[in-house]
Amino acid sequence: GGTGLGLSISMQLAHKMHGELGLTSEEGKGSVFTLYMPLSAAAGHAADAQPARPQPAPAAVPAAAAPIAARPAVAAPRVATAAPAAEAARSEGAEPLPGAAALPDDRDALAAGDKAILIIEDDLSFATILQGLIRERGFATLIAADGESGIRLAARFQPSAIILDVMLPHIDGWGVMRALKDDPRTRHIPVHFMTCLEDRQKAMAMGAIGFATKPISVEQLNAVLQSIEGAIDKSVRKLLIVEDDRTQAESMVALLAEGGVEIKVAATGKEAIALLGAEPFDCLVLDLGLSDMSGFELLEYIQNLDGARRIPVIIHSGRDLSHDDERKLRRYAESIIIKGAKSPERLLNEVTLFLHLVESNLHPNKQRMIRTSIDKEAQLEGRKVLLVDDDMRNIFSLSSVLAEKNMVVIEAENGREALLKLEEHDDIGIVLMDIMMPEMDGYAAMREIRRNPRHVNIPIIAMTAKALRGDHEKCMAAGASDYISKPLDVDKLLSLIRVWIFQHG
Repeated sequence: GGTGLGLSISMQLAHKMHGELGLTSEEGKGSVFTLYMPLSAAAGHAADAQPARPQPAPAAVPAAAAPIAARPAVAAPRVATAAPAAEAARSEGAEPLPGAAALPDDRDALAAGDKAILIIEDDLSFATILQGLIRERGFATLIAADGESGIRLAARFQPSAIILDVMLPHIDGWGVMRALKDDPRTRHIPVHFMTCLEDRQKAMAMGAIGFATKPISVEQLNAVLQSIEGAIDKSVRKLLIVEDDRTQAESMVALLAEGGVEIKVAATGKEAIALLGAEPFDCLVLDLGLSDMSGFELLEYIQNLDGARRIPVIIHSGRDLSHDDERKLRRYAESIIIKGAKSPERLLNEVTLFLHLVESNLHPNKQRMIRTSIDKEAQLEGRKVLLVDDDMRNIFSLSSVLAEKNMVVIEAENGREALLKLEEHDDIGIVLMDIMMPEMDGYAAMREIRRNPRHVNIPIIAMTAKALRGDHEKCMAAGASDYISKPLDVDKLLSLIRVWIFQHG
């Protein structure tokens, strides 16, 4: 099914069968995917306790010789965790520790006040190199070879920082990051991604302090560790609010003021540029309606700052944003916030995330506001979504994602079936519509849906594999509320679903 959605599904299936999908690749020659499976059920059950991931071969294999291998999973070196530490964790009511360390680390020797960096990385050779460099800088190390262990270690030991890979067994790095940032105990911990993937924007939007792409030289590793040290040692976070409405600016300052946070306000784009040129900021909140220039012009200036000085930008605007506005903003901003009901909660949540503030240190009222914002996804529970796609692999994958949010998924394989499902279920809250389908394609189906007065306002998100010129306009003309191209960015899709469901009740 391809290396986009098909590869993702293949990886998930392999993991559920206690196997692993490995890759070797060489430019100009091709790539080889190898499926490793345990020979016995016992090996599979052992993988539940401590996932074992075989390392890929060091060199590429000619495509003609590519095997589908079946061999026993080989466990990584292990060092037993001391029983007293586990007993102490139980007595303190903490989550249980992973049963064993992927590599010898410092978890049993950690004392209160010790600075430790957690490495969540299944390439144990690379983890060993990282561990040596980190210890040279005076930090203790914790090592997890899978996402689940990493989440538990972060909650238990509260490390000073986390280095996170994306391609992990079972829970990938994106899932780990979501879990860390949703947990009040860990959401403040600085996270730096190190991965072979190219998705810096996604990582930074989730609150990462940095993103490095493998392979990484020792010099680059030292530069990454230096930036992590800077984040750990930073005692004062700086926030810039760009807002020309004085009353609104004062309200935002009152909402976001915290010990250890220095807030400055610029009423114009010119003032903002002067401040940005004079000192570094950790986060910027921007209103698009400025008196001397558009918010987009200011964003263009920020975009052109040196890479080391690029900062997270949160858009906080009272104007109605067109689809063109939103598309432009996605090029620049980490988050988009529309003024109105609940926006103070969302703004507080995003700013505290990017400033890496310890949630438990905030006023109880602010903690409740943050939890309200984070728990907003819970409002998707029980909502019905009509998923229209003729590719059963896509239906399987998307249904799993939506089911995780406790949404009720109604499936249809073409446009005609979608119309019937809408008549059968009068409480469908949103439609996800594929475009290229047999019998009746997505364009025709959307036009028919809009002809029915009962469905004229139901949100429809069009999904198409062809991001060709004019596709967006054709979808909107046919009746789509919004548009997303394949391969789907699941986080972006969920964001669109939340926006449209909440806007239309």
